[in-house]
Amino acid sequence: MNKQHIVTNIVDYIEEHLDENLSLDSISDALGYSKFYMSRCFTDEAGLSIYKYIQGRRITLAAQALIEQEKTILDIAYEAQYNSPQAFTLAFHQLYGCSPQTYRRNGIFYPKQERLLSKSISLFAS
Repeated sequence: MNKQHIVTNIVDYIEEHLDENLSLDSISDALGYSKFYMSRCFTDEAGLSIYKYIQGRRITLAAQALIEQEKTILDIAYEAQYNSPQAFTLAFHQLYGCSPQTYRRNGIFYPKQERLLSKSISLFAS
């Protein structure tokens, strides 16, 4: 099995379980790969760590929720698997360069971490 296929399996699993507690252990147990090999394959093919991908996807989906939903920022933070609004605000600011409240006020959604697709994964591998 090639690395691109492994990464595609990882991405598919992550996307189906973004609203759950995801760890390298839980992903490797579910997919049957060594967490070290899985992590190395993902970083080599995608150009970022599994953790950074998960974080980016969760924050991007939270940004979309900020624009499209009436939920409180606290509810969105918890749905994005953050245990405190401070941690969510810090992570959001690092990715988007502004607070969730400012982002919501601006009213325009733009994704920062799209779902990785097989075609885009192969673009990173070179």
